[in-house]
Amino acid sequence: MSQSLEETALNQVKRGPNRAIYDKDIALNIIDSSLMCHVGQSKDGQVFVTPTCHWRDGDYLYWHGHSKARNVKGPIDAQEKVCINISQLDGLVMARSAFHHSVNYRSVTLFGVPERVEEKEEKIRQFKIFLDKVSPGRWEALRPVNDQEIKATGVVRIKIDEASVKMRAEPPVDDPADNDWPIWAGVIPANVSWGEMEQDPIQTKPYPEPTPPNAY
Repeated sequence: MSQSLEETALNQVKRGPNRAIYDKDIALNIIDSSLMCHVGQSKDGQVFVTPTCHWRDGDYLYWHGHSKARNVKGPIDAQEKVCINISQLDGLVMARSAFHHSVNYRSVTLFGVPERVEEKEEKIRQFKIFLDKVSPGRWEALRPVNDQEIKATGVVRIKIDEASVKMRAEPPVDDPADNDWPIWAGVIPANVSWGEMEQDPIQTKPYPEPTPPNAY
C-alpha cells in the first residue's frame, strides 16, 4: 500500500495544485533516481542555496560536506528548518504559442530540521551507501577512509515526512483556437546519459572501469 505524506502549511502546493502529489513512494523514487539536490537555508536574514549530492537510507535523506560548511554546520547550530528541492527534467513541451510552452518534470520539495550523524561507524556506513549509489561496488576497492577524513566530513540528515511532489507528464495544452495552427507541437524527450569515461592521465595501468550509476 502506498504511503501518504502529511500536508502542512509548508509543503502544500498552492500554485498549480492539480500537479501536486502527496505520495511518499513517488517522492522516494524521485529522491533515489536523482544524484543532486539543492539545500536552501537562511542565515542572518540572507537566503543561501547550496547544490550537493544526496542519498537516502530508509526514511531519511542525507547529504555531506566539509564539517564546517554552511549547509552542514549552519542548520545544526541554529536548529532551523531547511528547504530541499530535487528536480528532474523529462522533456520540452513544444506548443503552438509561446505562452503554452512548458516542460515535463518531476520535483520533490522537502522540509526539516537537520540532524548531525556523529558516531564514527555510522558515518562510515553512510559513506558506503552514498558511494554505492554513485558507483555500485566501488567502495570495497577503495583505500579505506582514515580518521582525519571522517572527522573533516560532516554528515546530516532530515526525515522524509514533510514533503510534496509536483510533476507534469503530458502533451501541450493549447488554446482550442490554436489547435490547427500550422506548426509542429509535442514533447521532445530529455535524453540524459553518461558519456565515455575519461581515464585519469596519471594512471598508467589498465584497471577495470567503474560501474556508472543509473541514469539521473
